Amino acid sequence: MDPQIVSSLITLGAVVLGVGAVAVIALVIRRKTREISRMAFGTDNLMEGLQKAEAEYESTPKSLSSMTSLALERIKRDFPEFNYDDMKARASNVIVSYLRCIDENNANLLTEGNAELKRELKLRLEMLRNVEHVEQYDRIKVHRLEISSYVKRNGRCIVTFQCALQSKHVLQDQAGETLKGDTEKWEQSRWETDLVYIQDPDKLTSPELAALGLNCPNCGAPITNLGNKSCEYCGTAITEINLNAWTFNAVREA
Repeated sequence: MDPQIVSSLITLGAVVLGVGAVAVIALVIRRKTREISRMAFGTDNLMEGLQKAEAEYESTPKSLSSMTSLALERIKRDFPEFNYDDMKARASNVIVSYLRCIDENNANLLTEGNAELKRELKLRLEMLRNVEHVEQYDRIKVHRLEISSYVKRNGRCIVTFQCALQSKHVLQDQAGETLKGDTEKWEQSRWETDLVYIQDPDKLTSPELAALGLNCPNCGAPITNLGNKSCEYCGTAITEINLNAWTFNAVREA
């Protein structure tokens, strides 16, 4: 047989074998892909499975570090009058109002909180303005809220509440380009807030005293000196400054 024909046949055979090998590999990959997709998502279609997983991730609330039952026992021993349901509702409200302040770029929408929290919020809004970014939290929903810790530190008793929160969250630049988030998708996140009780004022440092957020009952001016018997702005008599009051002093994404 002509050597050239033999060479051509060998080349053709190699090509056929190569194509066959590729086809076999492709079939194996396709089969393995279906098996993996079936095991992971319950469907043979990997793309459909990924879309299903994304939808579930978008709609599933975040898990929480719940220490409610243990922490509440300790809190009740220290503060028998502690009303958990009331504090829980307040914690939820302060987190939601904090996010609405960011959404509307208005710190005055904060429902409650001491001077420390208000100062931090104003700094965050100022930072967003400085970089010309707009951050939006729309359709906020709290799925669940629990106590995640209870500690005593530097004259303070601190109850940290953690919540699983759902929202339409997006961060945009001045041109309207989205830097983070998606207005068409839900975002599941965890947020925390610290509820603080001043147990030992003698252990507080000066910055912490300023963060107490004590105000005149008449004009609302801050009471910066704990020894004051009257408001230095309007002269209203102050018979007692109640240090022993629960107040929120931090909100943050966990």
